[in-house]
Amino acid sequence: MPTARAISTAVLLSTATLLASSLTACAPADQERDRRRGTGGTTTDAQALTKLRDQSPHWKPCTAPSAAQGGGEAPAALPDGTRWQCATLRTPLDWKNPSGESMDLALVRARSSGTPDDRIGSLLFNFGGPGGSGVATLPGLAPDYEKLRARYDLVSFDPRGVGDSRGVHCPDAGLPADDEVDDTPDDGTDETDALLAFNRRTAAACEKNSGDVLPHVTTTETARDMDLIRQVLGDDALHYFGISYGTELGGVYAHLFPENVGRAVLDGVVDPTRTLMEEALAQAGGFQLAFEHFAAWCARQGCALGTAVQDVVDLAVDLEARLDDTPLPTSDGGALDGDELVAAISGALYRQDYWPALRVGLEAAADDNAEVLQDLAEELGQRPSGGDSPGDAGDRSTRSNEDDAFRAITCDDSSNRYTVADVRARLPEFVEASPLFGPGLAWTALTCAGWPVPGAAEHPEVRAPGAAPVLLVGNTGDPATPYAGAARMAERLGEKVGVELTYRGEGHGAYDSGNTCVQDAVDAYLLTGRLPGPGTVCEAEPLPEGK
Repeated sequence: MPTARAISTAVLLSTATLLASSLTACAPADQERDRRRGTGGTTTDAQALTKLRDQSPHWKPCTAPSAAQGGGEAPAALPDGTRWQCATLRTPLDWKNPSGESMDLALVRARSSGTPDDRIGSLLFNFGGPGGSGVATLPGLAPDYEKLRARYDLVSFDPRGVGDSRGVHCPDAGLPADDEVDDTPDDGTDETDALLAFNRRTAAACEKNSGDVLPHVTTTETARDMDLIRQVLGDDALHYFGISYGTELGGVYAHLFPENVGRAVLDGVVDPTRTLMEEALAQAGGFQLAFEHFAAWCARQGCALGTAVQDVVDLAVDLEARLDDTPLPTSDGGALDGDELVAAISGALYRQDYWPALRVGLEAAADDNAEVLQDLAEELGQRPSGGDSPGDAGDRSTRSNEDDAFRAITCDDSSNRYTVADVRARLPEFVEASPLFGPGLAWTALTCAGWPVPGAAEHPEVRAPGAAPVLLVGNTGDPATPYAGAARMAERLGEKVGVELTYRGEGHGAYDSGNTCVQDAVDAYLLTGRLPGPGTVCEAEPLPEGK
């Protein structure tokens, strides 16, 4: 099954829980008001906040993303010649102590293509994770949002602890490589002890190598950073587009600053009512449903995996068990084991466009050829890459810090601290939900074992009475953020705040599927303020038969 590293962008995009309730009652504006009344706050805090709000970031042409952001080339100009601009913005390291140490957030933007009269403001993006670099991601996805640039500056950022925003790091020369740890221990105690030891030593490495930022990478503090970004950019309201984990971040922002919510869209909505274990169980069912949809399509194509859904499912389960015992060797000297098989499958379920490649890969693996699935896993980011020697400190420190940030944000946010006994007690539920994906997801409950920072809460607080409407886009076939999450987010946000739009399709999220019905509805809200009518449903175009 996927490791904590592998699933950071493919299975548990949305498991982080949120909220430091002690922070919700004291927004920066409240501190200033209390200072004037003599009822709280301090002059130094008020002065620090004023200085932070009044800063003017120095925008300059973007350079190539750093190693921590994932590397690559500097972003190219947009088709109309607009250049990407990057800057840093100072924010408190600890929002409870705004007059204390500060830190820098990395920002990126493309200016609006419209006239000054057409411009609404900035549209801030968070693409999920947690742990993904917005600075590295937005330029690559900008063509999907070009229509929105007519009225907005497109803006994103590296959240605290991510990429170039004081990114956390967890290298340890003594740790085994992620793919050397069995994520579905089934031999009694040895594999379980090894997994538990790996998580504990990783936690210790995070504490040792991340410095004083580690306790301050909660989603609550990131939401406060977003309100500072709003103010520094000169916007009266925060216009926001959050995807996957970004929907939790958006919900927490709405809770903290309901009066500052502008036009907000949450796509691939996380259920804010669940604990980490409950979310993992829901995802087991979500990935199982998505794989069965793939299996039905594959069977209709006459693929070699089987003539019925259950045939395809059984073949995948049997193949995972066989590879867990005897991995298939690959031409690069590695091997495809059961964990990597499931990582490749889960990654391919994120977009229906990947289904044909998944079919070919599974057919080849069933015929003892691991190359196609290995290539697919690597292409989808579901395979470790980096240094020359797996497991050495160079291997872990020369790649993006996304996986380290995923662990840090998840564990800072969540007060859930599960034991081996907890996992074993609930393992039958996970296996029942999905014999293929369930076991690995169950064991991810140990991710925060030994974490040095107490978690904030069991699940996020997103109630936002009085906030402007928030458009929630739910996908009925979403494997990572199952469809029910949109309804639960709407209920928690409050009456007349959460507005649901249903997409009957496949893959994770909906807007980037290319479905014109979804895109037209989202664009209409962001560009004109017009919400879709109650009960609006968008239907996906089926994948062409024979493709």
